Amino acid sequence: MSDLQAGYKECARLTREYGTTYFWGAMLLPRRQRKHVHAVYALCRLADDIVDAPNATSDEDRVPATRAALDAFRAEFEAAVEDPSSATPVLAAVGTTVRESGIEMECFDRFFGAMSMDLVVESYPTWEDLLGYMEGSAAVIGEMMLPVLEPTSRGAFEPARSLGFAFQLTNFLRDVGEDLDRGRTYIPTEDFERFGADPRRRVADDAWRELMRFEIARNRELYRHADEGIPHLPGASARCVGTARTLYSQILDRIEAADYDVFSSRVRVPTWRKARTAVVGLVKVPEPA
Repeated sequence: MSDLQAGYKECARLTREYGTTYFWGAMLLPRRQRKHVHAVYALCRLADDIVDAPNATSDEDRVPATRAALDAFRAEFEAAVEDPSSATPVLAAVGTTVRESGIEMECFDRFFGAMSMDLVVESYPTWEDLLGYMEGSAAVIGEMMLPVLEPTSRGAFEPARSLGFAFQLTNFLRDVGEDLDRGRTYIPTEDFERFGADPRRRVADDAWRELMRFEIARNRELYRHADEGIPHLPGASARCVGTARTLYSQILDRIEAADYDVFSSRVRVPTWRKARTAVVGLVKVPEPA
């Protein structure tokens, strides 16, 4: 096995272990595209792991070291894009994917900019402020994936960004407790104040449930806009995105089923459900609302 093959194999492992929705959705793609989904996910996962490591940002004394590690990783990534043959296997795979798929490097400027924000920003006063962060941490992921998915028209562009927003907001709603442990909140402060909810209490009281109903409705609107892009994708890509969208949005259903308690345990879509959906490969592609 070549180093490049080993790199793609490790990217697939990282996606299977940490991004199961992406993994099962990508199963519906031809292998030549599937490996690129894995590579993009792996890059984002590894960068995220740097800023989400224990005490990496919640301990002020460790922030300079975290910043240095993120900067070093970015430099390694950029060198891998220039010359994949000189990189570690995983970054060689990532660099090869960026080159072969034609992903714009400007996307990665926004992505690493958002990762840097996690070093210094603990909360977001308004929805617009949060969208500014998510531009680089979420919408841009949709943009990175589009060249891999080979859309048939520009009509897929804005919906792909909305799907990135939707996926990340779903994560934020599910992971409130984990983010608090890192010293961060990703629900706008104005929304906490509007509903009188306090995540630091870690209790799903009436105020918290009202807040979550509001955020879930906002989240589903993003998914509805994302659905408009699916008809602009070729068959396999449409099935991939439709499956990932269906599975990810089910997290919202499970938050509701838990009576909006995201503190007691982590809400999950069972792996068997993800696997069955992907293997069948017959998820109805959502029609635009």
